[in-house]
Amino acid sequence: MARADSRTKLNRRKFLAGVTIVGAAAPQVANAAIVGEVPAVKSRRSALRPSAQVAAAEVGTPAVPAISEGTPASDFMVDVIKSLDIAYVPCNPADSFRGLHESLINYGGNKKPEFLTCTHEEASVAMAHGYFKIAGKPLLVCVHGTVGLQHAAMAIYNAWCDRVPVIVIGGNDLDASKRPPGVPTFHSAQDIAALVREFTKWDDQPVSLPHFAQSFVRAYKLAMTPPHEPVMIALDAELQESTTHERAKLAIPRYVPTSPPQGDANAVREAARLLANAERPVIVADKCARTAGGVKLLVELAEALQAPVIDQKGRMNFPNTHHLSQNARGRALIGQADVIIGLELSDYWATVNGHIDNGEDDGAGLNESHIKPDAKLISISSILLNTKSNYQDFQRFQVVDVEMAADAEATLPALIEAVRQALPAGRKAAIEARGQAVKKAWSEARERTRVAASYAWDASPISTARMAMEVYAQIKDLDWSSVGGDRQLSAWPTRLWPMDKHYHHIGGPGGYGVGYGLPAAVGAALATRDAGRLSVNFQPDGDLMFSPGVLWTAARHKIPLLSVMHNNRGYHQETMHVQRMSNRRNRVAFVGKDLGPLGTRIENPDIDYAKLASSMGAYSAGPITDPKYLAPALKKAVEAVKAGEPALVDVVTQPR
Repeated sequence: MARADSRTKLNRRKFLAGVTIVGAAAPQVANAAIVGEVPAVKSRRSALRPSAQVAAAEVGTPAVPAISEGTPASDFMVDVIKSLDIAYVPCNPADSFRGLHESLINYGGNKKPEFLTCTHEEASVAMAHGYFKIAGKPLLVCVHGTVGLQHAAMAIYNAWCDRVPVIVIGGNDLDASKRPPGVPTFHSAQDIAALVREFTKWDDQPVSLPHFAQSFVRAYKLAMTPPHEPVMIALDAELQESTTHERAKLAIPRYVPTSPPQGDANAVREAARLLANAERPVIVADKCARTAGGVKLLVELAEALQAPVIDQKGRMNFPNTHHLSQNARGRALIGQADVIIGLELSDYWATVNGHIDNGEDDGAGLNESHIKPDAKLISISSILLNTKSNYQDFQRFQVVDVEMAADAEATLPALIEAVRQALPAGRKAAIEARGQAVKKAWSEARERTRVAASYAWDASPISTARMAMEVYAQIKDLDWSSVGGDRQLSAWPTRLWPMDKHYHHIGGPGGYGVGYGLPAAVGAALATRDAGRLSVNFQPDGDLMFSPGVLWTAARHKIPLLSVMHNNRGYHQETMHVQRMSNRRNRVAFVGKDLGPLGTRIENPDIDYAKLASSMGAYSAGPITDPKYLAPALKKAVEAVKAGEPALVDVVTQPR
């Protein structure tokens, strides 16, 4: 495949000058024998209205613009950004932040941060979302006024729900007396941040360079203090494009990380007492482990209690190779528990209750508790510190007995120490016996999962379990990260692959907004590339079509990523919803055939994702319908990724 860096490099100005010379001397072209006689060039009438100004513009030499004295204001802004060690700026370019853009690439040298060209603002933010979940550092994303921010809003909401920091700059032409009429005015607002204020942690609109410096550092600090969330700065174009004569007097505030909030000491001791004296304690973690250290701390807590852990997989919280990993028995364990501790749970209510969509007339469905009436519930969650009222990402209300508004990972060291002190001396044998019983259950559950994965092994379309294991066979000896979700393919990778490192998977989208998957995977792959690892992404077909242009971004910026299509040729979840409604209303029997797939299938014509990826500059293979061809195709794709290319293998699969 041709690469951008292997093509002949030409100086654009010299090339255009050469074209002019050749055009003027057409009869004497050296290779006329090859190209044939060059016909006379006919002049064409301008598409613009004839006027003296148009004529001068077409034939005259443009005047050299006056160069403003002083330092461009946006150069100082770049100095502020560089002080925070931001690595990349994924953006779709726009005139409302052209001053900052120019300074980033020319004054800033396009390094730390590097400008990454994106084809959609939603993809830009989603890339930053995925990047953080591997690198643990936020990226800067610039968006264009009202329209760019509306494009980005879904991805910002995903990051909000997933507790991920993204630094968003929204370009804006604030002064109505100076902004150009027409399009720039359509794209401006008095308060552009109002579009996303309900799902950002903080925003500001600086009116001076000292104000910008303080706001940007403050925004970074707030974003990086748990709970991590997106923040936004509305940046006036006039301020960017102004100049300053006082650069030496402009100070950049020093960034000092804020210590994450920890649980109250009394609440920690009470939680430890309940856990230490419990007969059947259960640990449930969702977005608990922010770092590799968080995984180790959770293992320490679980081993001290020999308590089973249910990992809801908002992050890589707990090794599935550990015998205390008990996801397969989660419902039963919660039902038997006398003490349950939830660590950064997105939905505590759904953890201990069930909702059955049974079609009752009031639409409420059937709700039932899964826990014993006397079970004690403990919660450690930082989201209590930043809950807002409008968007319902905080889920249903659940009463708990000990609740700490604190960062779970930061609180774990104190909790572990308190548990060790609270454990009764005579309970050691009972705790060890509990661990042995859990170990036996873990082995049995793993075997049941392997058996389940073997069903329809040779089927066509290809089973999602076989697809997952064929991929693992190609990467198992490499240092890898799974940078996409697996919920839509029955979670086979997180059920079958051994995952014991914090970067082995990154969790889902947060707000479940479609279009997150591939851009977030590209962003995460950018971080794994810098760490020297290989990235793999299981990519749903419907999700890809929301932002396919990110394939070009990956190819353009040499971001190696293996994307394996979960191509079930439909929005399968919606297919099931329509079928459920049809069954409730007895429509199938009435109509005589199942019309549920209408409006939910992606077929007739079938999309060729391999050709789509190839057109964007990525290596591709497929579509593959016969499982015997899957391994060879994946092997070649992995080699392409190891060589530094993005690759996509289109696999036509079973629905889930």
